[in-house]
Amino acid sequence: MVEFNAAKKWNDIYAACDLSNAQENTKAAHVLREYSYLLPTSGLALDLACGLGGTAKLLARLGLLTHAWDISENAISHLQLSCKEQGIKIITEVRDIERKPPIANSFDVICVSYYLERHLVKNIIDALRPNGLLFYQTFINEKVSNNGPSNPSYRLQPNELLALFSPLHILVYQENGTVGDTNQGIRDTALLVAQKRIMTNTNNV
Repeated sequence: MVEFNAAKKWNDIYAACDLSNAQENTKAAHVLREYSYLLPTSGLALDLACGLGGTAKLLARLGLLTHAWDISENAISHLQLSCKEQGIKIITEVRDIERKPPIANSFDVICVSYYLERHLVKNIIDALRPNGLLFYQTFINEKVSNNGPSNPSYRLQPNELLALFSPLHILVYQENGTVGDTNQGIRDTALLVAQKRIMTNTNNV
């Protein structure tokens, strides 16, 4: 059996992209664009599995010291070049997140867009600092188009994103599925903004 090589897969994908066009059109994740007003005014942020880095760029523009990690050298090289051209400071790293997830208590903000590895959920939660924020969006099985992975293992079941991050305090959740007019609203995707709240004991001793 040939071992699956995720780095090669994504390097090939980004090598085939028209990166000059992608640079103009790459946008931050919808969940971050829509709810950026929830961000702190300063802190350390991570764009996890950043791809071409649209989310990382927005985090940096909004004043956060931003790290961007991806397994693809091609994606990171493109992000470094575009950041240099646009005068944006981002700390980039080619990193296999499954083998080297973020360490505990390391980031004030973590953003994840269209990347789903369920066994990393605990690592992501642990990596948030007290009162840290998670912005997450990815594909769901209740789809209305052919966008996203064909393998259902890489798509969420109904309300699964809520369940995965139930230890966090949910600030925003949206999952429209196939309800109503499917030409309107965010479809094919669930999105979540959640906070790691640390409970303190206020009882008198």
